[in-house]
Amino acid sequence: MATKIRLQRGGRKNYAFYSIVIADVRAPRDGKITEKIGTYNPNTNPATVDLNFDRALYWLEVGAQPTDTVRNILKREGVYMMKHLKGGVKKGAFDEEACQQKFDAWKTSKEQKLTEVHQAAVKSREDLAAKALEQEKSKSEAMAKKLAEKKAAEAAAKAEAEAAAKAAEEPVAEESATEEPASAEPEASSAE
Repeated sequence: MATKIRLQRGGRKNYAFYSIVIADVRAPRDGKITEKIGTYNPNTNPATVDLNFDRALYWLEVGAQPTDTVRNILKREGVYMMKHLKGGVKKGAFDEEACQQKFDAWKTSKEQKLTEVHQAAVKSREDLAAKALEQEKSKSEAMAKKLAEKKAAEAAAKAEAEAAAKAAEEPVAEESATEEPASAEPEASSAE
């Protein structure tokens, strides 16, 4: 039986979630499977992979052919590296302990690179957010300054208008004040 290691789609529309399965080549995508060896969620950043390492290695060793995406997943998880190292053990190039040490060294360097990439992505995101915040603050300050200038201009115009109104009222009041005593004198003279 020709077997493949492939993805079986799950999840809802526009949110794919995959199971990594062992299936016969002739079986449909969501048809009968031989074994489920893990899951793959491409919706997270970075993509989340939960894999039964030993079973994936076993199926590779017995000749199951992975699809392109699954091959990339297995390479990233180190299954292909372990298969390569186990080939060296079978040939007698080194023993099982050296194989495990080499694999552990490879795995730690790989994880370190991934964390560096993740930290760089987080830092760039934070820098972009800080830059956007700074731009927003400068815009806000400029708008506040314009608004303050506009309010000051309105207040000055209002003060001028009030001063002009007071100035206009004072001569009218003076005229009425000068007219009242003049009219009061004739009344006084007529009373005599």
